Amino acid sequence: MRRAMADAEVGDDWYGDDPTVNRLQDAAAELTGKQAAIYLPTGTLCNQIALHALVRPGRFVVCEASSHVGGTEAASAAAMSGIAFRRVPGQSPGLLLDDVQVAAALAADPYDVQVADLVTVENTHQLGGGSVMLAARVAAIAAVCADRGVPLYLDGARIFNAVVAAGTTVADYAAPVDALMFSLSKGLAAPIGSLLAGDAELIREARRLKILYGAAWRQAGIMAAAGLIALAEGPKRLHEDHANARLLAAGIAEILPGALDPGQLPTNIVFVDVTGTGHDVGEWQHRLAESGVLVTTVHGRIRMLTHADVTAQDIGVALAAWRKVTAEIGVTEVSAAGG
Repeated sequence: MRRAMADAEVGDDWYGDDPTVNRLQDAAAELTGKQAAIYLPTGTLCNQIALHALVRPGRFVVCEASSHVGGTEAASAAAMSGIAFRRVPGQSPGLLLDDVQVAAALAADPYDVQVADLVTVENTHQLGGGSVMLAARVAAIAAVCADRGVPLYLDGARIFNAVVAAGTTVADYAAPVDALMFSLSKGLAAPIGSLLAGDAELIREARRLKILYGAAWRQAGIMAAAGLIALAEGPKRLHEDHANARLLAAGIAEILPGALDPGQLPTNIVFVDVTGTGHDVGEWQHRLAESGVLVTTVHGRIRMLTHADVTAQDIGVALAAWRKVTAEIGVTEVSAAGG
């Protein structure tokens, strides 16, 4: 990727004449089966531009209660677009919505005040532990949305992980939705960038908003060159990440029984619940860091993701750190009250 970046043919993306960016956008449109796509710095910006373009101020977006757009991005949506969220708790395991829940959330307000302009789904669902929404469920939700005259947007930051786990294609997921985004800088291993895809009119408006929001980078082909490699080569190795995540989860379940269920691990995200150990998550994070393993914490759980830079040998190193910290703390299992 770095060689490709150094050798990239570039132009000025503000004017739409960077040839490498244009090739990447064309590739994304072809892959998803949509009319057009636009290359943006982050997945959050993809989401926020889509929300701004598809939702009127003072209207609602229906989403799963713990989704990224309705949680981490809620303040951005309020500040940038004046919109609110109707959060619907997803079903366990995986925190996934279904068509019945979406239909209920789209029930008409008799006073025509609380009106939803958009439904979003997240696939894979990060806080659901990387859970996968099957294409048939997306299509069923899309049918409900179409019946209500409301567009459906797919936050597909990790859609390629869903594709690998479900044995389908990106186009299968993209076909029933009005627009979607996916990240190049997660499992596909590019250093930067995400893509928003949809019909030509939406992407034309997205380009205007990209400039309005100050994201019209210049010689962006330098980054897009890595994105082209990520798109072509990245999906081929995602099964390795899934296998490594299962190895990690199984090892931790053995070291710290009750902290997670390794059977509930569809893709590459591993959450460990240490609340029943008598030691808070911050202490575990600090001790693991001292042992050479960096983790993040989300909603009181330890979060770990496998990716292109994590090998099976690295999983062994991580498990050794877990064994060391568990022995230091003196915990043998997670109590039921904590799990």
